[in-house]
Amino acid sequence: MKGIYKENEQLPFEKELCEKYRASKMTVKKALDLLVAEGLIVKKRGSGTFVKDIQTQEMQRMMLSNQFRGFTATYADRKVSSIVLDFSVISAPERVATYLNIQKDSFVYAIRRVRCVDDQPLVIESMYMPIHVITGLKKEHLEASVYKYIEEDLGLKIQSAHRTIRVRKSTAEEQRHLHMQEHDPVAEVEQVAFLDNGQAFEYSLSVHRYDAFEFKTVILR
Repeated sequence: MKGIYKENEQLPFEKELCEKYRASKMTVKKALDLLVAEGLIVKKRGSGTFVKDIQTQEMQRMMLSNQFRGFTATYADRKVSSIVLDFSVISAPERVATYLNIQKDSFVYAIRRVRCVDDQPLVIESMYMPIHVITGLKKEHLEASVYKYIEEDLGLKIQSAHRTIRVRKSTAEEQRHLHMQEHDPVAEVEQVAFLDNGQAFEYSLSVHRYDAFEFKTVILR
């Protein structure tokens, strides 16, 4: 018995789950509510809780999309590389300081790089990170995975991000770096990322090629 539930199959009642996993009723309820929010299960009043009728591949994709993953992890099965355009330490601009909840003119890393997959440029990232939170960052980390450095080398836990997505016309510079045509659009993602202690550690603006960007979400009524 692998403990795998199929589409439309009913899950055990909360009391059974409490007993099986020796967890409190509140813990089990929160876990089930989280799965409902992620669109993986559905609660039917008077009947119980059931696995949502979606394809296994789509369910796996939804589970991954609800995790906060960096660019390198997203393309784990591909060749990922970075071209560093700028790496410096500056006094935080007012907008950056506000989003990172730090004092104005606190020192931050200013990072600008092009992210490539299989040698094809897909994203231009402009990132700001407070140096007192993300310590010891070097160019070699930017050429690889910054998030891997944060979690594996610094031992910090990345938890969540707030994102705003826009679509706009591309600039001449973006067209040059991303190998696009003059009138091609781009998707711009503004993000504030947080550690598990609530500390904001990144404010970024990422510009994506229109033909390599996809946004999926689950909408609940």
